[in-house]
Amino acid sequence: MSNAGALQIHALDAANATRWDAFVMGCPDATFFHRAGWAEVLRRAFGHEAHFLYAEREGALCGVLPLGHIRSRLFGNALISTPFCVLGGAVGDTSACAALETAAVELAHSLKVDVLELRHSQPRHPDWPAKRDLYVNFRKTLDPDPDVNFKAIPRKQRAMVRKGIDAGLQGEIDAGVDRLFAAYSESVRNLGTPVFARRYFETLQALFGADCEVLTVTHHGQTVASVMSFYFRDQVLPYYGGGTALARDLKGNDFMYWDLMRRACGRGVRIFDYGRSKVGTGSYSFKKNWGFAPEPLHYEFQLVKATQLPDVNPLNPKYRLFIEAWKRLPLPVSRWIGPFLARSLG
Repeated sequence: MSNAGALQIHALDAANATRWDAFVMGCPDATFFHRAGWAEVLRRAFGHEAHFLYAEREGALCGVLPLGHIRSRLFGNALISTPFCVLGGAVGDTSACAALETAAVELAHSLKVDVLELRHSQPRHPDWPAKRDLYVNFRKTLDPDPDVNFKAIPRKQRAMVRKGIDAGLQGEIDAGVDRLFAAYSESVRNLGTPVFARRYFETLQALFGADCEVLTVTHHGQTVASVMSFYFRDQVLPYYGGGTALARDLKGNDFMYWDLMRRACGRGVRIFDYGRSKVGTGSYSFKKNWGFAPEPLHYEFQLVKATQLPDVNPLNPKYRLFIEAWKRLPLPVSRWIGPFLARSLG
């Protein structure tokens, strides 16, 4: 796309996907959300365009920036790194990141989007419009001994886990996504949130293989809760999870996350990444109750056609009536309509 001295910026193609992922695995600042497979996820599961850019110097890859283009009449037109993911901003050496971000701004203008959104764990552009107080992430280092981790859970939360254990809950790894989709779609409907299509979860499993795992909790053969987790280097990221009507009384979600933590220790995982939550929400409080400290996320923007930052999130008062109405939808109806909306909520 451009040539800045010895530094060149290219668009990712199939021939360079392996090189891209090798760089991501070796780059300390890279995350699971920088993997090349997300480009195919965006195309196959949602029909969105992917513009994954990489920087190359003297034949060596030295930076990556995954971008997805979401166009929606309801929610706007945005170029995002990476849609549906916690992070995805440019990673690599300093000059590579600067060149990639310049290329992203140029691309945003050529695509005539409303905004370019770059998602970082640290502030990168203090002078850019940003959302710095909306989202936080929760991460914690695990001890190799599951018993040590169990005792580290705050007392009240540990009691919830014990109730699940005493109720006879069982965790098992799922080969497919049927039980995950059933539990997850019921849970997000109850929260008033549109559900993703089953195809999305199937695509994640197909593209990321063993690094994308589903853990389902049952009680006497009935599904109680289920979670899809991503594994990256020495980290586990429980990303999509939910519980059925049984989960509340049986403490299914509490047991599920403990069982995942216990299993992750057996795989040599060092970091339990509980993921993103909006400040002040139920999931934010739930994760704090586990003894995890919130870490601010920094979502920085370039306004291209827009004159103000987008505000598509459930905390926006203008969506309150929609959310309350959505909670009352019959589950089959929410599963049918939801994917048409969720595909644009990157």
